[in-house]
Amino acid sequence: MFYLRKILSFISTLILISLLTFFVFQLLPGNPALAILGADAEPSQIAALEEKMGLDKSVAERYFLWLGNALRGDLGISYQYNLSVSYLIRGSFSVTLSLAFITLIFTVCIGFFFGFLYAYIRKTKFFKPLMSLHQIWFSVPSFCTALLLILVFSVKLQIFPAMGYVPISEGFFSWLHSLMLPALSLALGSGAILARYTTTSILNQFKQDYVRTARSKGLNEWQVISIHILKNALLPSVTTLGLIMTEILGGSIIIENVFSLPGIGRLVASSILTRDFPLIQGLVLYLAIITLLCNTTVDLLHAIIDPRLRKEAEK
Repeated sequence: MFYLRKILSFISTLILISLLTFFVFQLLPGNPALAILGADAEPSQIAALEEKMGLDKSVAERYFLWLGNALRGDLGISYQYNLSVSYLIRGSFSVTLSLAFITLIFTVCIGFFFGFLYAYIRKTKFFKPLMSLHQIWFSVPSFCTALLLILVFSVKLQIFPAMGYVPISEGFFSWLHSLMLPALSLALGSGAILARYTTTSILNQFKQDYVRTARSKGLNEWQVISIHILKNALLPSVTTLGLIMTEILGGSIIIENVFSLPGIGRLVASSILTRDFPLIQGLVLYLAIITLLCNTTVDLLHAIIDPRLRKEAEK
């Protein structure tokens, strides 16, 4: 019943998203046919294009026509590129997905390592100084980190490229090499967030009765954390990872522009600057679906990690 509710909630929310995405863009001023043909177009040409685009139909008819096309993967034609919006999003998504995959690995490694480290040394003299440094690390914007990494690893050491993307079809190591700096730029910031949540969650678990019971059995600090606390401390961390993945898969606009990556973030910036409404509409729908998928995945992971949440939801 829990999973059925989640599926029905996902479908109903998706329908609502499609309604909002379509009708918001219907309220925008201007004639799309005129925007495509230009101000010097003949009225007959504008009328013919309006009929081709379905603009002569009612709003309800246009919505169901657009929804039917969207379900088949047709989101219209981009004004700027004169290409299918679906084609442009698919091409950019492969870049953003590659960046998100590597960033996730770095984020998990950085976040959990420092999260466990801070919790492990909480009673030592190093804890407060390290947490103070963590606040500074936590506050540095990703674009500042990106510029610093470019200066060190691209300009000075010349180890990694400062810009550009190599598809994985041209070689795994070339692909990985091109994404190391942008992924690390994002992961350092998101890893700091994950480390903070992980530390706080672990410290809260130390106050629980089951931890005292584990210690009374003679387990050392590392065994208490890794065997007993870890699973209960994962819930806030999984939520944080879900939010991080939503942000990255939505396209890191600044990072993708800094490193000249042809991903979703760069496509979003380009479509807004050129007022490419079909492309913006398609990207808004894409971003909404990505956010919904990530949130639903996080809810399902919560239920798997802690079955009590699933049982409470079924009541």
